[in-house]
Amino acid sequence: MSIDNLIANVIRADVRAAGAYVVPDASGFIKLDAMENPYELPAELRQELGQRLADAVLNRYPVASYATLKEKVKNKLGIPAGFDVMLGNGSDELIQIVTTTVASQERRASVLAPVPAFVMYARSAQFAGADFVGVKLKADFTLDMEAMLAAIALHRPAVVFLAYPNNPTGNLFAVEDIEAILHAQGEHGIVVLDEAYQPFARETFMDRVKEFENLVVMRTVSKLGLAGIRLGYMTAAPELLAEFEKVRPPYNVNVLTQVAAEFVLEHIDVLDAQAASINAERERLSAELAALPGVEVFASSANFILLRVPDAAAVCAKVYDARVLIKNLSKMHGMLANCIRVTVSTPEENSAFLNALKAALTQA
Repeated sequence: MSIDNLIANVIRADVRAAGAYVVPDASGFIKLDAMENPYELPAELRQELGQRLADAVLNRYPVASYATLKEKVKNKLGIPAGFDVMLGNGSDELIQIVTTTVASQERRASVLAPVPAFVMYARSAQFAGADFVGVKLKADFTLDMEAMLAAIALHRPAVVFLAYPNNPTGNLFAVEDIEAILHAQGEHGIVVLDEAYQPFARETFMDRVKEFENLVVMRTVSKLGLAGIRLGYMTAAPELLAEFEKVRPPYNVNVLTQVAAEFVLEHIDVLDAQAASINAERERLSAELAALPGVEVFASSANFILLRVPDAAAVCAKVYDARVLIKNLSKMHGMLANCIRVTVSTPEENSAFLNALKAALTQA
């Protein structure tokens, strides 16, 4: 038997043609390529969390309702009164649940998003068997509303994904543009506001789920400082959330994640203070980057900065040699030619990146 023939006969052609999502090894590097919070919990909180985790019941499945964790998420993270949340293994799983739920078997469904955008919107649509429609942003990375509304009218997408702020560009789309998309979708489609970076933007549509029945607001605790526990959450009209629940795998959030999240949400002020420190560093780092010759810096409301340099490949290679990991986005989309994305970190790590970048620009 030939394994090549087996794969050709069994595995979907589009999966065979796709590349895997690769995460580079960061051992020994200053890691500024994944939009993580660089700060750990204070030592006394880590010690108390360790005891909570030691007491976790690992021989039983999680409580399927996740009632305790859901209540803490609702109370601590601004969910409107009367609305429930769905929990996921990171927001990636929630994106997959949404696309799977809308990918009709009776007719080919469409999923629409502005591009460049978070890659999981297109990947999840593909693997759910839906068509992905990407609508190019304007040169300044704002929404091309004429093109967006035309695409909605033409394709009647089951869901429109909007990252708010957008990844990888870092900007917030205009409120009136999002409202127009919600109205254009109407009862024909859902709009998912992906607020993964809300702790740094401080702008949200969370309260407006009461106003728009086709609005889903999705978030994650990853950027807030808990990337390691993989927890996402989303809310929507109760009737809509009930449909997504039918697709959610049972026990999709493990016991250790549940215990860790419940504990840390009791100390949300610590994470909020860390986010404030990161925002302050974002302003400093943006100003220092903008002062460098040949560097174009784009305004950010997230915990990362997008910048354009004369030769991204050469610059990233030199920065890599200095043991700093950043992200070269040049191949992601034509609009991102020679663009680099860097996570905002501690003052020390940000300065190390700046020094490495200055040296790379001199040598390039």
